[in-house]
Amino acid sequence: MAEADTTAALAPRLAEEIRDKLIRGELKPGQRLSEAALSADLDVSRNSLREAFRLLTKEGLLRHEPNRGVFVATPSMASIIDIYRVRRIIECRALADAYPNHPAAMRMRAAVDRARIARQAGDWGTVGSENMKFHSAIVELADSSRLSAFYAQIAAELRLSFGLLDDPELLHAPYVELNASILDLLETGHPKEAAAALEAYLAQSERTVLAAFSRMAT
Repeated sequence: MAEADTTAALAPRLAEEIRDKLIRGELKPGQRLSEAALSADLDVSRNSLREAFRLLTKEGLLRHEPNRGVFVATPSMASIIDIYRVRRIIECRALADAYPNHPAAMRMRAAVDRARIARQAGDWGTVGSENMKFHSAIVELADSSRLSAFYAQIAAELRLSFGLLDDPELLHAPYVELNASILDLLETGHPKEAAAALEAYLAQSERTVLAAFSRMAT
Protein backbone atom coordinates (compact mmCIF):
# COMPACT_ATOMS: atom_id res chain seq x y z
CA MET A 1 0.00 0.00 0.00
CA ALA A 2 2.81 2.41 0.92
CA GLU A 3 4.56 1.79 -2.41
CA ALA A 4 1.30 2.36 -4.30
CA ASP A 5 0.73 5.63 -2.43
CA THR A 6 4.28 6.79 -3.21
CA THR A 7 3.84 5.94 -6.90
CA ALA A 8 0.54 7.81 -7.09
CA ALA A 9 2.06 10.86 -5.38
CA LEU A 10 5.21 10.84 -7.52
CA ALA A 11 3.58 10.28 -10.91
CA PRO A 12 2.26 13.87 -11.44
CA ARG A 13 5.72 15.32 -10.75
CA LEU A 14 7.32 12.84 -13.14
CA ALA A 15 4.70 13.65 -15.76
CA GLU A 16 5.58 17.34 -15.36
CA GLU A 17 9.30 16.60 -15.81
CA ILE A 18 8.66 14.59 -18.97
CA ARG A 19 6.30 17.32 -20.21
CA ASP A 20 9.10 19.84 -19.68
CA LYS A 21 11.41 17.65 -21.77
CA LEU A 22 8.82 17.78 -24.54
CA ILE A 23 8.56 21.57 -24.27
CA ARG A 24 12.36 21.90 -24.45
CA GLY A 25 12.39 19.75 -27.58
CA GLU A 26 14.42 16.96 -25.97
CA LEU A 27 11.90 14.33 -27.05
CA LYS A 28 10.77 14.08 -30.67
CA PRO A 29 7.48 12.99 -32.32
CA GLY A 30 7.42 9.23 -32.82
CA GLN A 31 10.41 8.60 -30.52
CA ARG A 32 10.27 5.37 -28.51
CA LEU A 33 10.80 5.99 -24.79
CA SER A 34 13.10 3.62 -22.92
CA GLU A 35 11.81 2.83 -19.43
CA ALA A 36 15.29 1.84 -18.32
CA ALA A 37 16.96 5.02 -19.58
CA LEU A 38 14.27 7.40 -18.31
CA SER A 39 13.94 5.75 -14.89
CA ALA A 40 17.73 6.05 -14.49
CA ASP A 41 17.74 9.65 -15.76
CA LEU A 42 14.93 10.70 -13.42
CA ASP A 43 16.11 8.41 -10.59
CA VAL A 44 12.71 6.78 -10.07
CA SER A 45 11.25 3.29 -10.14
CA ARG A 46 9.75 1.88 -13.32
CA ASN A 47 6.37 1.59 -11.57
CA SER A 48 6.32 5.34 -10.92
CA LEU A 49 7.44 6.03 -14.47
CA ARG A 50 4.69 3.82 -15.91
CA GLU A 51 2.09 5.75 -13.94
CA ALA A 52 3.50 9.02 -15.34
CA PHE A 53 3.34 7.49 -18.83
CA ARG A 54 -0.32 6.66 -18.19
CA LEU A 55 -1.08 10.29 -17.26
CA LEU A 56 0.72 11.67 -20.33
CA THR A 57 -0.98 9.13 -22.60
CA LYS A 58 -4.31 10.36 -21.28
CA GLU A 59 -3.24 13.91 -22.20
CA GLY A 60 -2.41 12.74 -25.72
CA LEU A 61 1.32 13.49 -25.40
CA LEU A 62 2.38 9.84 -25.45
CA ARG A 63 0.89 6.72 -27.01
CA HIS A 64 1.15 3.10 -25.90
CA GLU A 65 1.50 0.35 -28.48
CA PRO A 66 0.93 -3.21 -27.16
CA ASN A 67 4.09 -5.35 -27.34
CA ARG A 68 6.08 -2.39 -28.65
CA GLY A 69 6.25 0.15 -25.84
CA VAL A 70 5.55 3.83 -25.26
CA PHE A 71 6.15 6.45 -27.95
CA VAL A 72 6.02 10.23 -28.13
CA ALA A 73 2.83 11.20 -29.92
CA THR A 74 2.88 12.70 -33.40
CA PRO A 75 0.38 15.57 -33.72
CA SER A 76 -2.38 15.29 -36.30
CA MET A 77 -3.44 18.13 -38.58
CA ALA A 78 -6.67 18.46 -36.59
CA SER A 79 -4.77 18.72 -33.31
CA ILE A 80 -2.42 21.39 -34.72
CA ILE A 81 -5.39 23.49 -35.85
CA ASP A 82 -6.99 23.08 -32.43
CA ILE A 83 -3.76 24.02 -30.61
CA TYR A 84 -3.58 27.29 -32.52
CA ARG A 85 -7.27 27.97 -31.90
CA VAL A 86 -6.66 27.61 -28.16
CA ARG A 87 -3.52 29.74 -28.35
CA ARG A 88 -5.41 32.59 -29.99
CA ILE A 89 -8.08 32.50 -27.30
CA ILE A 90 -5.65 32.35 -24.35
CA GLU A 91 -2.59 34.31 -25.47
CA CYS A 92 -4.25 37.14 -27.36
CA ARG A 93 -6.72 37.81 -24.53
CA ALA A 94 -3.97 37.70 -21.89
CA LEU A 95 -1.92 40.18 -23.90
CA ALA A 96 -4.82 42.52 -24.70
CA ASP A 97 -5.71 42.83 -21.01
CA ALA A 98 -2.12 43.07 -19.71
CA TYR A 99 -0.39 46.06 -18.14
CA PRO A 100 3.15 47.02 -19.25
CA ASN A 101 4.90 46.61 -15.90
CA HIS A 102 3.63 43.12 -15.14
CA PRO A 103 6.48 40.88 -13.86
CA ALA A 104 5.81 38.45 -16.73
CA ALA A 105 6.84 41.20 -19.16
CA MET A 106 10.34 41.01 -17.69
CA ARG A 107 10.38 37.26 -18.36
CA MET A 108 9.28 37.96 -21.93
CA ARG A 109 12.19 40.42 -22.31
CA ALA A 110 14.66 37.90 -20.87
CA ALA A 111 13.44 35.26 -23.34
CA VAL A 112 13.87 37.66 -26.27
CA ASP A 113 17.39 38.58 -25.15
CA ARG A 114 18.46 34.93 -24.75
CA ALA A 115 16.88 34.02 -28.12
CA ARG A 116 18.90 36.75 -29.86
CA ILE A 117 22.12 35.42 -28.34
CA ALA A 118 21.25 31.85 -29.36
CA ARG A 119 20.33 33.00 -32.88
CA GLN A 120 23.75 34.59 -33.28
CA ALA A 121 25.34 31.28 -32.27
CA GLY A 122 23.11 29.33 -34.67
CA ASP A 123 21.64 27.42 -31.71
CA TRP A 124 18.12 27.00 -33.05
CA GLY A 125 17.09 24.48 -30.40
CA THR A 126 17.68 27.11 -27.71
CA VAL A 127 15.93 29.74 -29.83
CA GLY A 128 12.91 27.43 -29.91
CA SER A 129 13.02 26.88 -26.16
CA GLU A 130 13.21 30.63 -25.49
CA ASN A 131 10.27 31.14 -27.82
CA MET A 132 8.27 28.67 -25.70
CA LYS A 133 9.24 30.63 -22.55
CA PHE A 134 8.16 33.88 -24.22
CA HIS A 135 4.69 32.54 -24.93
CA SER A 136 4.34 30.93 -21.51
CA ALA A 137 5.12 34.34 -20.03
CA ILE A 138 2.34 35.86 -22.17
CA VAL A 139 -0.10 33.48 -20.50
CA GLU A 140 1.30 34.46 -17.09
CA LEU A 141 0.12 38.01 -17.81
CA ALA A 142 -3.39 36.72 -17.03
CA ASP A 143 -2.42 35.91 -13.41
CA SER A 144 -4.24 32.56 -13.56
CA SER A 145 -2.46 29.47 -12.24
CA ARG A 146 -5.13 27.29 -13.88
CA LEU A 147 -4.53 28.84 -17.30
CA SER A 148 -0.76 28.50 -16.90
CA ALA A 149 -1.09 24.82 -15.93
CA PHE A 150 -3.38 24.16 -18.89
CA TYR A 151 -1.05 26.00 -21.23
CA ALA A 152 1.87 23.76 -20.17
CA GLN A 153 0.07 20.84 -21.81
CA ILE A 154 -0.66 22.90 -24.93
CA ALA A 155 2.99 23.99 -25.05
CA ALA A 156 4.17 20.38 -25.02
CA GLU A 157 1.87 19.53 -27.93
CA LEU A 158 3.02 22.67 -29.72
CA ARG A 159 6.70 21.75 -29.42
CA LEU A 160 5.87 18.32 -30.86
CA SER A 161 4.28 20.02 -33.86
CA PHE A 162 7.48 22.08 -34.26
CA GLY A 163 9.39 18.80 -34.31
CA LEU A 164 7.72 17.97 -37.62
CA LEU A 165 9.89 20.56 -39.38
CA ASP A 166 13.28 19.49 -40.71
CA ASP A 167 14.61 23.07 -40.74
CA PRO A 168 14.43 24.67 -37.26
CA GLU A 169 15.98 27.89 -38.55
CA LEU A 170 13.12 28.31 -41.02
CA LEU A 171 10.66 27.83 -38.18
CA HIS A 172 12.23 29.97 -35.47
CA ALA A 173 14.29 32.71 -37.15
CA PRO A 174 11.39 35.02 -38.18
CA TYR A 175 9.82 34.99 -34.73
CA VAL A 176 12.72 36.30 -32.65
CA GLU A 177 12.17 39.88 -33.83
CA LEU A 178 8.40 39.42 -34.04
CA ASN A 179 8.46 38.51 -30.34
CA ALA A 180 10.53 41.63 -29.69
CA SER A 181 8.11 43.87 -31.60
CA ILE A 182 5.10 42.46 -29.72
CA LEU A 183 6.89 43.06 -26.43
CA ASP A 184 7.79 46.62 -27.47
CA LEU A 185 4.10 47.34 -28.05
CA LEU A 186 3.22 46.01 -24.59
CA GLU A 187 6.02 47.90 -22.85
CA THR A 188 5.03 51.19 -24.49
CA GLY A 189 1.43 50.86 -23.28
CA HIS A 190 -0.26 49.38 -26.37
CA PRO A 191 -1.48 45.95 -25.23
CA LYS A 192 -4.39 45.77 -27.68
CA GLU A 193 -2.09 46.49 -30.62
CA ALA A 194 0.30 43.85 -29.25
CA ALA A 195 -2.57 41.35 -29.19
CA ALA A 196 -3.50 42.18 -32.80
CA ALA A 197 0.13 41.67 -33.85
CA LEU A 198 0.17 38.34 -31.99
CA GLU A 199 -3.00 37.26 -33.81
CA ALA A 200 -1.28 37.79 -37.18
CA TYR A 201 1.89 36.13 -35.86
CA LEU A 202 0.00 33.00 -34.79
CA ALA A 203 -1.71 32.77 -38.18
CA GLN A 204 1.70 32.86 -39.89
CA SER A 205 3.13 30.25 -37.50
CA GLU A 206 0.13 27.97 -38.00
CA ARG A 207 0.52 28.10 -41.78
CA THR A 208 4.22 27.18 -41.48
CA VAL A 209 3.57 24.18 -39.23
CA LEU A 210 0.61 22.93 -41.29
CA ALA A 211 2.66 23.19 -44.47
CA ALA A 212 5.36 21.06 -42.85
CA PHE A 213 2.75 18.54 -41.78
CA SER A 214 1.36 18.38 -45.33
CA ARG A 215 4.81 17.72 -46.76
CA MET A 216 5.37 14.96 -44.22
CA ALA A 217 2.03 13.33 -45.06
CA THR A 218 2.71 13.16 -48.83
